[in-house]
Amino acid sequence: MEFANKEYLFLLLLLIPYILWFMLYRKKSEPTMQMSDTYAYRYAPKSWKVRIINLPFFLRIITFVMIILVLARPQTHNSWKHENVEGIDIMLAMDVSTSMLAEDLKPNRIEAAKAVAAEFIAGRPNDNIGLTIFAGEAFTQCPITTDHQSLLNLLQNVRTDIAARGLIQDGTAIGMGLANAVSRLKDSKAKSKVVILLTDGSNNMGDISPMTAAEIAKSLGIRVYTIGVGTNRMAPYPMPVAGGVQYVNIPVEIDTQTLSDIAATTDADFHRATNTSQLKQIYRSIDKLEKTKLNVKKYSKKYEAYQPFAIVAVLSLLLEILLRVTVLRRIP
Repeated sequence: MEFANKEYLFLLLLLIPYILWFMLYRKKSEPTMQMSDTYAYRYAPKSWKVRIINLPFFLRIITFVMIILVLARPQTHNSWKHENVEGIDIMLAMDVSTSMLAEDLKPNRIEAAKAVAAEFIAGRPNDNIGLTIFAGEAFTQCPITTDHQSLLNLLQNVRTDIAARGLIQDGTAIGMGLANAVSRLKDSKAKSKVVILLTDGSNNMGDISPMTAAEIAKSLGIRVYTIGVGTNRMAPYPMPVAGGVQYVNIPVEIDTQTLSDIAATTDADFHRATNTSQLKQIYRSIDKLEKTKLNVKKYSKKYEAYQPFAIVAVLSLLLEILLRVTVLRRIP
């Protein structure tokens, strides 16, 4: 409930001097009857009329308050919202080459990337999100969808052994991975289309160069955020040997210049993540930059709600008059 004429509520301040006058001076102005001694009435019980002697005063205050509220025009309203959610279409392009098993990020690059990506997906319930994975070749692990539970399940099933098992060629085809992600967004009607490309190497495979794919993305209005993941030095890599695993140090060879050029071409940003904490912060930064747009239309219809207050004012006034001319009638 709200009041259309709130300024009338200041009239309620007049109650303060009226109550003070009633408590301090009114009894002095009333007629009195002098008696020689009132000792005989000291322990006389109070009648119900005596107990309600001040009731007209309280009824008058109620009447005054209700009249002020009526003048202030109390109003109620029915309202409802129409929310038009304009989600962002996002493709995650993730490198799954065998080098992603390096353990410079904990527990390793691929598991760290999956965990941070899962957190990112969970925080964007209104967006269409898909997943492309690439090594020496690229394919779509999950088309863009709002069924994020299915997407998360497919993300968790991502492994780096698909190249080792001969399902795809090993290597790093950044251009192919980006082109695959862009192809999933080219028919999107969303006003905002984004690719988040994560890799730990340099483009050494594929028929499409990274910059060609970036130019295609630019022509389609797709921003490509690029992330180079891995330390700036040597990285421990688990090498399978007979009877176990032997760790060897492999160089980190990230083509930061190409990744930076891809991002700049598409009006986005390039990031470097040398540890898991930095990778989380990068995804948070992208999350803040690419916020879902939410257009809310609010409709409301107001109704006058003075009737209950007016009824209370009339009833309290009539009851006061009735008491004064009947049971609480006074001798002039």
